[in-house]
Amino acid sequence: MNAVSNSNDPILAAGVVLTRPGRRGPQIAVVHRPHRADWSLPKGKVDPGEHVLHAAVRECDEETGIVPTLGPPLTTQHYQALGQDKLVFYWRAEVNAEEGFAPDEEVDEVRWVHLPEARGLLTYPRDADLVQEAMDLPLSTPLIVLRHAKALKRADFDGSADSQRPLSGKGRSQAKSLVPLLSAYGIRDLYSSDAVRCQESLRRYAQTISATINIEPALSEEGHEQHPKRAARRLMDLMNERRPSVVCTHRPVLPTLMSDIGALNGADTGALDPKLAPGEFVVLHRHFVGDNRPRLIAIERHSL
Repeated sequence: MNAVSNSNDPILAAGVVLTRPGRRGPQIAVVHRPHRADWSLPKGKVDPGEHVLHAAVRECDEETGIVPTLGPPLTTQHYQALGQDKLVFYWRAEVNAEEGFAPDEEVDEVRWVHLPEARGLLTYPRDADLVQEAMDLPLSTPLIVLRHAKALKRADFDGSADSQRPLSGKGRSQAKSLVPLLSAYGIRDLYSSDAVRCQESLRRYAQTISATINIEPALSEEGHEQHPKRAARRLMDLMNERRPSVVCTHRPVLPTLMSDIGALNGADTGALDPKLAPGEFVVLHRHFVGDNRPRLIAIERHSL
């Protein structure tokens, strides 16, 4: 979701319930805002044109000096701020990297506290409820199903094989925009159909993290047309891998994949509509218990 400015729209903000392991159980980061004289959670306004995922990561970094890795989404807060509607999107998050806290006029103190202390310290009951919600969620690992970015039109492509059709100029811009969004979830394993447009959708991010793109012919349009069950089985194989991953595929393949994902219980599957726009993606937050199949605890859908 990107922020679009309109005088009638609510103020958009994004934040995190940032957690880390502690000797007596998980700890939560709370911040003191001297200009409001309150204790709150790391959050801030979404800049014009900024994606809410990027805003959540940026605001946490600015206020705490910690770059987070996002986990499952939490309940969106909706309230009045200075007479205007405000929507705040939250994610549970873990520490990715520590850049160093620098107190300023926005935040002058960060405290790591356990759940009871957090509930007592936070100024607003809605924040305390959000922390409780985050702590009640089990640990999870994301898998992102991505429709490739916008490709060159078939009519404008003079190659002999459609699989060689590249991204358009807009598609290349979309691929660049995907970099901070995939990074927000700490994606490490990359899987792509063998089509050039899918590989190009992930190439910029792969270069950023020095990763190899794993080629999956079964997830191509041609592979799916010949063996749709093979494509579904391959996705289920990847669903069982306990690593943060992204799978880039095509519009005709998505109905088969989304149908099989929907068979996994544990989460609202309303976000599994296979009609993804170019560059749009679904984030599947999977909880693993023993050797059992993963259980979906949350599903998100994001566009560029």
